[in-house]
Amino acid sequence: MWNLELSWQQAAIVAGVLAVATVGLRLARRYGWWARVAAAATFTQETALVLALFALWQFAGSFAIMGPDGALDRGRWLWHLERVLYLPSETSVQQLFLPHPLLVQAFNLYYDVLHFPVLIGCLIWLFVRHRDRYGRMRTALVALTGACLLIQLIPVAPPRMLPGTGLVDTAVLYHQSVYATHAGFEPDQLSAMPSVHVGWAILVAIMIITAARSPWRWLALLYPALTTLAVTVTANHYWMDGIVAGLLLAAVLLIQCGVTRMLGAWRRRGQTVPDRDDVHSPQLTR
Repeated sequence: MWNLELSWQQAAIVAGVLAVATVGLRLARRYGWWARVAAAATFTQETALVLALFALWQFAGSFAIMGPDGALDRGRWLWHLERVLYLPSETSVQQLFLPHPLLVQAFNLYYDVLHFPVLIGCLIWLFVRHRDRYGRMRTALVALTGACLLIQLIPVAPPRMLPGTGLVDTAVLYHQSVYATHAGFEPDQLSAMPSVHVGWAILVAIMIITAARSPWRWLALLYPALTTLAVTVTANHYWMDGIVAGLLLAAVLLIQCGVTRMLGAWRRRGQTVPDRDDVHSPQLTR
């Protein structure tokens, strides 16, 4: 199957070109050339940042602070933890869809190609239509992805690699795998925990719900739900992968909100401090 996403090398090259273009546009604006280049410079700067983040995510998948030997054991531990917590079996969910090949193949394509274009499209929409919300959401995206990458340095085998679970590697079954023609222990396949796909999908839903005003905006909740189903049916992630990604995003947003409030309080306190001349000026007497 063709991998429709940019490789980390391609993403890094495009990000570098856009960064150089941003510098050129900033210089043009400084020297008074065509005032409208300021907006173009902002756009190329933000696009370069997102592509650089994507390149880092793709590149970091080939690294781990532990060897692959313990990846299966950590995967089994997650599997047993889910049973202790009485979470539904991923195998039971997958078995509902395996008799429908076209639907399973659609889920394989969904998992492979949809998450990044949807995220980019949503960021562009925010940048163009809701610029006041863009900066905060972009920062949340960077923080969430960075947190996920740190955890993914510890390799965890995805459920499709666990023997004895009854799960099927659907991408290999239908020759849609972007890794290889057989299940293997390539480093970038051992990044099951947490699920960046689910984390990004939840963030996209938050972007749409908080920025849009249409009552139809709540349909955006279907996107993370469908993404969670896709990563489960394809046996690429455990339930816990999505849960941890959601918790990380909640922590990022709470910290971001706290920092914003602290900075706002600090600015208000600075504005209310009386001028030094007023403090030391003598009181007028009758």
